[in-house]
Amino acid sequence: MQSQGEILLLRRPADDFMGGLWELPSGKVEPGEALYAALIREVKEETGLDVSTIQHYLGSFDYTSGSGKPSRQFNFAVDVARAKPVVLQEHDVYQWARLDGELPVTDAVKTVLKAYAETGQAD
Repeated sequence: MQSQGEILLLRRPADDFMGGLWELPSGKVEPGEALYAALIREVKEETGLDVSTIQHYLGSFDYTSGSGKPSRQFNFAVDVARAKPVVLQEHDVYQWARLDGELPVTDAVKTVLKAYAETGQAD
């Protein structure tokens, strides 16, 4: 998710699965739900922000969920109508970050952000 050349990162609470990890807004697709609908819903649920445009697909990565199940995260570049206020439901801290610095994210997320930077949309 981007606004004015910055991407939104969310931090998991210390007492949560993978506590302290910085990540992109994400979530699961509910049974019968379209992928884009899930994307818009999850951004709203996790941040309180409204997706205005889904730009493009950035790739995916696999991980093991908190319940031990194999999962796949699909990543998209999106714009939001307004960058504030961010209202967190599942995370304890957020930051809007520029891509030109070292970001506190996993290698999988770094790969997604590199793909995003290569699109030229991050400027």
